[in-house]
This record gives sequence, C-alpha cells and structure tokens, in this order.
Amino acid sequence: MHSPETPYSRRQFVRTTGALAAALAAGKPPAVAGAEPASSRVRVAVIGLGRGLDHVKSFLQVPNVELVAVCDVDSRRIAAAQETAAKGAASPRGVADFRRLLDDREVDAVSIAMPNFWHAPATIMACAAGKHVYVEKPGSHNADEAGRMVAAARRHDRRVQMGNQRRSQPEVREAVGRLREGVIGPVRFARCWYDASRGTIGKGQPVPVPDWLNYDRWQGPVPARPYVDNLVHYQWHWRWHWGGGELANNGIHALDIARWGLDARHPVRVTVTGGRYHFDDDQETPDTTLAAFDLGTAGVTWDASSCLPRKEEKHPFVAFYGDGGVLALDSGAGYRVFDLAGKEVQSVQGRFSDLPHFTNFVEAIRSGVPLNSEIAEGQLSTLWCHLGNIAYRTGTSLSVDRESGRIVHPTREMKRLWTREYRAGWEDAAKG
Repeated sequence: MHSPETPYSRRQFVRTTGALAAALAAGKPPAVAGAEPASSRVRVAVIGLGRGLDHVKSFLQVPNVELVAVCDVDSRRIAAAQETAAKGAASPRGVADFRRLLDDREVDAVSIAMPNFWHAPATIMACAAGKHVYVEKPGSHNADEAGRMVAAARRHDRRVQMGNQRRSQPEVREAVGRLREGVIGPVRFARCWYDASRGTIGKGQPVPVPDWLNYDRWQGPVPARPYVDNLVHYQWHWRWHWGGGELANNGIHALDIARWGLDARHPVRVTVTGGRYHFDDDQETPDTTLAAFDLGTAGVTWDASSCLPRKEEKHPFVAFYGDGGVLALDSGAGYRVFDLAGKEVQSVQGRFSDLPHFTNFVEAIRSGVPLNSEIAEGQLSTLWCHLGNIAYRTGTSLSVDRESGRIVHPTREMKRLWTREYRAGWEDAAKG
C-alpha cells in the first residue's frame, strides 16, 4: 500500500514535447489500434463525485458495466454516490484515495471527474497502471499536459475518451455530417456563445479545513496553498493556480464543435479580450470574454458573458456561416438550417444526454469501436483554450505554428504559462 501522502511511483515515460502534434500528424489517429479482445463486462471506478455523480448514473445504464468503486476526497460525496448507485442495484465500495484503485485488478477503467488540475496527472497515472480512462473536459490544465496525456495513452495502448459529450450526440453528429455534405456550401466562419448568470464568489477567508475534506489529497500534484472558504468544490475554476476560467470550463464544448465542423486543427493567430467586470472578489479569470481564432482560410469566435445572461439576444450555441446559408446548433443538441435570406429550411430537434458518450467509451474497450472523442482529438480542441488563456494573460495576439500548434517566438512568460510548477514529489507522476 502506498502512503496517501506521497504520489504513486511509476516508471517515467519518454518525454515528448510534441506528442500532441505527432499523434495527429497523419490525420485522426486510429483510436483502437492494438485494441485487445475484452470480456463482455467492463468494471469501472468513478473518481470525483460532483460531476462524477452523473458518471455514476450513466454507467448504471450501460449494459454489462459493473460499477465497482466510487472515490472522492469528500466523505459526504462518497456516501451520496453509493446511495445513488444502490438505486440502480449497484454496491460500489467507497475509496478515499484514487491511488488505491491503480493496482486494483478488479478495475478495468476509471472515469475521472476531478478538478482540471488533476485531469492529466490522474490520466497519465491510470494509463501507466493499465486502466482505460474516461476524463472530463478540458482534460488538461495547460498545453504541456495535453501532449503528455496523449503520449501516455499511446505508450500504454489505453482507450482514453475526453468528456465533450456532444461528440456522441446523434443530432450533433448529423449536423456535422450535413456540413461535410455541403448543406450551406463552403463554411467560412463559426461563432460560439456562452451566456450565464453567475454571481460573485466573494473574498475567501482562512478557516480550518472541514472534517469531511482531505484537503491535502484535493491539492494533490499542485503546489500547496492555504485553505479558504470559497474554493472547494467549484470556485477553484476562477483561480489560475487550479483552473482555466470559463474558456476551459465551458468554452471547450463550443470550440470543439466549431473546430470539428470546420474540420480544422490549429489556428494561426489567437486574440482574446475581456476582463473581470462584474464583481470585486477573488476571481482572477475574466467573466466577459471575446476570443478569436484565425485559421487562415476560416475563423472562429467565442463570445462569453458569464454574469449577464443576455436573454433578449437568444444566441445559438454554435453557428456555422457558409456561402449558401447558416447552420445553427442549440445547447440541447438540435440544429436548424437557414438559407441566405434568413429563412429556416430545416429544423431538427435534439435531446441532450450523457449516455451515448459513456456507451461509446465502454464499447471501445469491449469491442474496439472507435472512440468519438479520443484524447488526441479532444486535446486539439483543449489546446485552443490554453492558447486563448495565454493570449489573455499576456495581453498579446499569439502567432501559432499551423502544424505543431506551438506559439511562434514565445516570450518567457508564454513559455511559463505553457506548463506549470508541480508539488514537490509529484513531478514524475504528474509529467509522466
């Protein structure tokens, strides 16, 4: 048994700084290359039981899946997940430290819904331990991690699916197919929106760590900082030390569809403007953002208003603009097609569900079907978010290499933001 206070030790991988670009150099990788025959039953452990509670509910609906464990640093969440599982006739054991699952031969796959700063380290460690991985978006905290987790999936030949669920939504897949067929002609631009009504996160006060939380394990691979009362479980998103702001939190969903629909890889220029305009509090990331991605032959924007819902504007989720009209997707996964005169010529209703994406993950393990959001494909989209955050934080327009996705002539600050510092003792586990 490994000490819960020290990272799980694994043989260090070959360090591949260009892994993300190399994995896709010849196009979309074969997601199941070398896939071994699998038994019909797939045994899954869910880690991180906030968003992970939805993982539990979905896996309970996938045939021949056994939910063997649920894991969290918050003891209250473990109990709640076990109660939910019991309603589906499952009785997973509760685990407080996810590293206990890595050597467990009864676990075939882990489903990671931990905070962003855990996504890549936990995925890398799980792949090294022989587990298949479902990991929530954005999948990495920074651009360097994006390449490392792809390298880990390749090195250990594991199926790794990123949780951008619309990749498996039938209506969204149909919409992208229609774009490929030329329903609106050559596509020149995509616009994405995010509107919400988030309130202030306040100013955190140092308080004793609650008895239900293992804060040391929660921090895990990142340098330790004192506990404050407005951090756990959600507001870490808005502090750069732990999160990537709204761009990495919600922007990834829309930008992934935009990139997919345009059949694009890397932008050549990235510009982001905005700020924290609404409240004077601890939030470091912007609440109002306009990000622009120039692809050379097309473009994409993401327009976000986290604290003002702008209901009168009635934005779609993503809209594609072509020479022959517009295709607009709503957040519920349906889509509409308009001609150049603005007349609606087709409407397809959709009902959003997580279930198809989890089912696709399990079937990839069981029978070798291609993953709908294989980690290299997912991290191409996440890299757009990392580039956007670097552009915002440095106040510059980034020039990006079209082939590798790396910043052209990066400054010292850009290089610093490309990666991160890890907590002492966690470097090998976190970097691979």
